[in-house]
Amino acid sequence: MSQSTSKQTKEQTEQQVDVSIVGGGLSGLLMAVSLLRQPNIAQHSKLAIIEAANLEPSQMNPFDDRVLALSHGSVEYLRSLGVWTLMADDANPIETIHISDRGNYGKARINATDHQVEALGYVIPLASIANGLLTALKTADKHNKPIQWYTYSQIEQLTIKAEHTDIKLAAGAQAEPIDIEAKLVIACDGGQSLCRKVAKIGTSQQDYGQWAVIANVCPELPHNNRAFERFTEHGPIAMLPMTNQQCSLVWTLPPEQAQQVSELDDKAFCLALEQAFGRWLGSIQSTSKRSIFPLSLVQAEQQSYHRMALVGNASHTIHPIAGQGFNLGLRDVKVLADLVQQQIASGEADLGNAKLLNQYQVMRESDQQAIIKLTDSMVTLFSNDLPPLLAGRNIGLKVMNYLSPLQKAFVNKTMGY
Repeated sequence: MSQSTSKQTKEQTEQQVDVSIVGGGLSGLLMAVSLLRQPNIAQHSKLAIIEAANLEPSQMNPFDDRVLALSHGSVEYLRSLGVWTLMADDANPIETIHISDRGNYGKARINATDHQVEALGYVIPLASIANGLLTALKTADKHNKPIQWYTYSQIEQLTIKAEHTDIKLAAGAQAEPIDIEAKLVIACDGGQSLCRKVAKIGTSQQDYGQWAVIANVCPELPHNNRAFERFTEHGPIAMLPMTNQQCSLVWTLPPEQAQQVSELDDKAFCLALEQAFGRWLGSIQSTSKRSIFPLSLVQAEQQSYHRMALVGNASHTIHPIAGQGFNLGLRDVKVLADLVQQQIASGEADLGNAKLLNQYQVMRESDQQAIIKLTDSMVTLFSNDLPPLLAGRNIGLKVMNYLSPLQKAFVNKTMGY
């Protein structure tokens, strides 16, 4: 990847680009790949990626051993970009989803074959996705250098102007500060987005009063490509099938219990999980190191601003109950990349124009609100033991299990269609 050298003149440190992607995490890397896969963008536009950390496939430690559940629609999009083959070996299909309410009769089974797909989704390590996207970008970089990379780079100042946005990078890997003029800034810089704050875009927040305990565990019995969503009186337990017969665990608990459970030794943790989850997969044989984080719903009050678009967690952070967070952000990326291509095809030179940003705002609103409503209502419904809600959710699970139109609507939504 090309990077700034330590012997730059002042002229070399003032860069003009069409699109600046702020943040080199999964959303930022996917945004870059999506733009470069659009016809003629690499020939007609200059792109920059700004990231505070290193970005090399061999050094993706920030992604540790966490995994994502990719929806069927998300995988199809990655296939269309030509990058799925770079990561597919590390992905495990979800062929069946078991949904149950512990201690109650409500159960539902969703099978991929009933919906004419080979898999409802795939479980894959974050590092595998990142490495695949970086490999694709490095390959493009070797051919025609379409991207200006600014890694190990901290934004010192961001100033939004009428015709462009000024981005001043502090001296870091480069010997002196760098000024970038960007027609369009794409904020992929996460839940604490600097770009969003500079644009003074407010957020609405809802604390769920729950924490997620994350680990990879090895059960006694083979998972047979089954994913489990097990609702308990304390919160849902998700067990997602991984390669090597492991399962990715997302165990939702009240904060104090989450802290206590995460601090148990491995043997005690496995026993506690087995007691809470049940013996659907036999005993829990071993576990990785645990991590915990609080769960909340965060929504940006708008998806775009003058010369700026918010993507992924910079725009929305949702509950992991249905595994929709990254998939929702992926669709942000797809829509924005398509709109940029349409602008170029129409002969529009200014990719940060108001028409594009207004279209992005309108096109993303309904999808985002639908998924937020789905996940938020599931949290409310399955975290409450009031008799009417308890009866309603168990009847709902039964109905979804046997009434195919209802199940089809739910599956289509969670598969990203």
